[in-house]
Amino acid sequence: MRLRRLPTAAVALVALVSLAACGGQREPSSSGSESGGRLTIATGNTTGVYYQLGGALASVISEKMSGYRATASETGASVQNIQGLVGGNYDIAFSLGDSAADAVNGVNSFKTKQDVVALTRLYNNYTQVAVRTSANINSIADLKGKRVSTGSPNSGTEVIARRLIEAAGLDPASDVTAQRLGLPESVDAMKSGSIDALVWSGGLPTGGITDLFTSLGKGVKLLPIADLLPKMQEKYGSVYSQAPIPAATYKQPADVATIIVPNVLLVRKDMKDELAEQLTKVVYDNMDALVAVNAAAKGIKLENAEKTDPVPLHPGAKKAIDGLK
Repeated sequence: MRLRRLPTAAVALVALVSLAACGGQREPSSSGSESGGRLTIATGNTTGVYYQLGGALASVISEKMSGYRATASETGASVQNIQGLVGGNYDIAFSLGDSAADAVNGVNSFKTKQDVVALTRLYNNYTQVAVRTSANINSIADLKGKRVSTGSPNSGTEVIARRLIEAAGLDPASDVTAQRLGLPESVDAMKSGSIDALVWSGGLPTGGITDLFTSLGKGVKLLPIADLLPKMQEKYGSVYSQAPIPAATYKQPADVATIIVPNVLLVRKDMKDELAEQLTKVVYDNMDALVAVNAAAKGIKLENAEKTDPVPLHPGAKKAIDGLK
């Protein structure tokens, strides 16, 4: 059998991203200055989009911003990322918009208002609820009594999973057997049959979900959940909206209506304006490198960059965005 060889440039990019991602796992942040230094990026689970794009972003920062070396850390994602950012463990953090809104308002997972601001809005995350076909689950309400992975502890996925379960009239603490698993572990548990469903919030496509459908085929399906959007919006506002997961994403028979939430790229409020400006500019000047790693990056649009409410936009980021328009 002949093996298809990747172009040399593609191999180099994948290798660079892998080094940037793996090299930064759980390293403490030392914060950069305007003139250079080390920057650490909080991402997410290894088979998720945050991790892939975080590695790519670390690579372009290291290559394009003179004097800087950036690394990407594997994390539990949004809530943990914000906690680590405020605590000084990271300099840049990926986050879901709803978790970021909670942080600046000091509600739900955050007991006080957090001094975080946005560099830019990113792509949208799609809530992907995958269920085993044999489990007879056709709605979120049908998760009652089922074994469900609600995502990593302190992740944006866990926040959304709990809110969805509550919107369906269930108690996430007693009506479902919740397994707080990361995406790789959730996929493995679905394959082995030790859980009946998983909730995941991520860009399209998410590698772990692709793997799940490739492995189980018709033994797994995506659940339409857009019927719960009115209740989600009533309680949490317009941060949630509706969009389809296109059938072609995971080779499904039809589009699946779901709930989406935007992602934001966060930094601490005290980051110097010049550094925030450089970081924002490097994102938009290197979109090809981000898209090459995951197609979800196609959703990062300059015209949406400032739409981060209620999270304030960093003044340096605003200067960069204004200059790019």
